[in-house]
Amino acid sequence: MIKGKKILALAAGLSFAASGAWAQEHVFKLHHFLGAKAPAQTDMLEPWARQVEENSGGKVKIEIFPSMTLGGRPPELINQVRDGVVDLIWTVNGYTPGLFPRTEVVELPFVYLNDPRAANLALFDMYEEHLADDYKGVEPMFLHVHAGQAIQTVDKEVRSPADMDGLKLRIPTRTGAWVIEALGASPISMPVPDLPQALSKKVVDGAFIPWEIIPALKIQDQTDYQIEGVNKTRFGTTTFQVSMNKARWDSLPEDIQAAFRDASGRDWVAEVGQIWRDIDERGIKVATDAGNNHVTLTEEETDAFRQALEPVIERWIDDVSAKGIDGAAMVETARELIKSNSEGM
Repeated sequence: MIKGKKILALAAGLSFAASGAWAQEHVFKLHHFLGAKAPAQTDMLEPWARQVEENSGGKVKIEIFPSMTLGGRPPELINQVRDGVVDLIWTVNGYTPGLFPRTEVVELPFVYLNDPRAANLALFDMYEEHLADDYKGVEPMFLHVHAGQAIQTVDKEVRSPADMDGLKLRIPTRTGAWVIEALGASPISMPVPDLPQALSKKVVDGAFIPWEIIPALKIQDQTDYQIEGVNKTRFGTTTFQVSMNKARWDSLPEDIQAAFRDASGRDWVAEVGQIWRDIDERGIKVATDAGNNHVTLTEEETDAFRQALEPVIERWIDDVSAKGIDGAAMVETARELIKSNSEGM
């Protein structure tokens, strides 16, 4: 009788496995550079992965590996996915400067203003016609930006371009480096996990970075000032991608591809924009609760930055035009799409 019960229990276990884990025909590893508790994972990557799994009827399992736990440094993520070392990555485009020149158009100061939702939708709308050539060897699931580059400094209040003179500031992208140079400061490029140590050792005087990273890296403990333009205007932004190895994507049956596509459409990228806006609001509250100074520039002060940064747009147009890309037309398109996707909000 006992032996029979064991057999029944074993059969039940095998039945559960067949209907559960064994039914997951497609297992993917998603690698990224922030911690498991960072809002980028908890608020964006995890819900997206669960939606793909649900869409697939349980045939897909996405395992998330944060903090570069599969090895390498953040700038290596794009090659990891292109080479098939991992299936999926979430990364900053700017960690590999110049590799995604077309997509940089939404990063430019005063092309991007203050609305990650509208910028995400512009990226979505521009992808097939204008951006796809940037993504050889990968299949983007979705592209997005964060809430935008604000100025965070250790001990200096910045209210004008002249106040930037001589500062050393962290930035992850080449367009951001051009912004810092145009303001008379020195750009220091590094992945965001390196920022706390760079601040503590005074390698940098601050950073161009959104509020959302404040709690994750405890930036409120190492800075005194958080500075942005009028109406939350930022000085450019950063683009990110969640992408799959192209060969892996091409090998998937249509229903599994549809599970990913249905989880990654216009509604989702709009939601991602709101997610990053909400994360940003939580971040600045952490800083002000810690006693930091949240500075909002006046319209006149913001306009002084606009005028100082106009050459950055021209520099980008000249740079990509030399590569056969119509940069001026892309700036116009990006501005129009950001504006149209902002209307009615």
